Amino acid sequence: MITLLQVAEVAESAGKMSLWELFNNGGWLMWVLLLLGGATIFIFVERFVAIRKASALDMNFMRRIRDCISDGHIKAALDLCRKTDTPIARMVEKGIERLGRPMSDVQNAIENVANLEVSKLENGLPFLATIAGGAPMIGFLGTVLGMVETFMDMSAAGGTVDMALLSSGMYVAMVTTVGGLIVGIPAYFGYNYLVARIEKLVFRMEANSIAFMDILNQPVKE
Repeated sequence: MITLLQVAEVAESAGKMSLWELFNNGGWLMWVLLLLGGATIFIFVERFVAIRKASALDMNFMRRIRDCISDGHIKAALDLCRKTDTPIARMVEKGIERLGRPMSDVQNAIENVANLEVSKLENGLPFLATIAGGAPMIGFLGTVLGMVETFMDMSAAGGTVDMALLSSGMYVAMVTTVGGLIVGIPAYFGYNYLVARIEKLVFRMEANSIAFMDILNQPVKE
């Protein structure tokens, strides 16, 4: 009969395992989770840098654009936009290139550029959201497979309830669940953080689009 002391010994031996041993005991699904974890870090860092770069804009940019257009210096306004590598600058540049056409055409051109810029910023986010939802499920799958294997081993041993074998199999199986959560939780928070940053930038793009259209409606200085 298995005593509590034997179960405690199994738990103690598990506690002495290194992280690498626990990782290996988790099975091949742990390697899948490791790849997903690496992809999470890469996507988050790459998108964070891209969004941060896109959000950087000189506070005097629109004022300088207004001065150039009001003075009739269209080429200077275009040069300023081309020197400013941001989505807002590219929107304004497209609007300036459409000067002379109906205001609705200018507005549509600006909106089209804005949609393209937002699409670029969101590149990779669907995959990050998939990792956030899929990694815990993969971890749970590993746990279920580990438990099935444990009960199959117990069945092969004669069907006796060996608590030492059962507890040992359970903690090994739960490793994949922990791994899935370790990958999925940061991916979830990272995804929502990046989405919030993009939404904030979209608001700024809309505000600057309105400001640019107001500039076009102002009379040109003689």
